[in-house]
Amino acid sequence: MRKFNSVLWGSLLALLVVVPASMADTKKAVVTEDKMDGKQDFTLRNKTGYTISEVYVSPAKSSSWEEDVLGRSELDDDDTVDISFHRSAKSCNWDLKVVYDDGEDATWEGFNLCEVGTISLYYDRKKDRTWAQYQ
Repeated sequence: MRKFNSVLWGSLLALLVVVPASMADTKKAVVTEDKMDGKQDFTLRNKTGYTISEVYVSPAKSSSWEEDVLGRSELDDDDTVDISFHRSAKSCNWDLKVVYDDGEDATWEGFNLCEVGTISLYYDRKKDRTWAQYQ
């Protein structure tokens, strides 16, 4: 019975994660299994050596970070996540903020997501420096 309950709860939790993403405001970025065909869709790669617990993607002109697009998930080191936009999203210039599992954060401004397909995040412990490379 416990195994069945675990499977049932796991299925319900999966529905709770997928449904809000599919009902998201058409101007926001979301993490989904299905591509939404936005020209701003990109893959985020974590090469920092740390777990990322939150990811925020907001238009460059926005004064707020909106909501965490990872939701309840985490992005482990050396893992990737696809971040999709609804096809009606018009802005190409977006800012990115990540929050690590220890509460520290890093931000980048002005990614032209209409021209970027992958953003890889790195951290150099010796220099205490975080940076992003994109292609």
